[in-house]
Amino acid sequence: MEKYESIQQQINHPAALVYPLISRMDMFSPAIQQQVEEWEATPDRCSFKAKGMKICMRIEERVENKHVKIVGDEGGIPIDFAFWIQLKEVAPNDTRVRMVLHADLNMVMKMMIGGKIQKSIDDAVTQLAASLNQFK
Repeated sequence: MEKYESIQQQINHPAALVYPLISRMDMFSPAIQQQVEEWEATPDRCSFKAKGMKICMRIEERVENKHVKIVGDEGGIPIDFAFWIQLKEVAPNDTRVRMVLHADLNMVMKMMIGGKIQKSIDDAVTQLAASLNQFK
């Protein structure tokens, strides 16, 4: 499995305020539905099309104020992956967020899309932090 770890971003809120927003797939709807096709979400699952590929995910694990683990779900791309959104509160209004992706990619896929995955995960955590910092 290949590991892609995002840059760390700061959120100017306590982890207890941030966690409820990242622990439900349907809370991502306003930010994501503009960027993908056929977005559908429930609290535990989501599916969408990106560049013609259907992606289905579900939340496998939640640890309050610490992390959410998301994995591939049936009916989506045939790549085994696990995706974490991690929180670390370093001060009362200073929570750091990072995303980590583990994906089972063969050598050809790694060479073709590895750099794009790293850029995408860095962009995603930056956008997530920006939208959470606007939350009041």
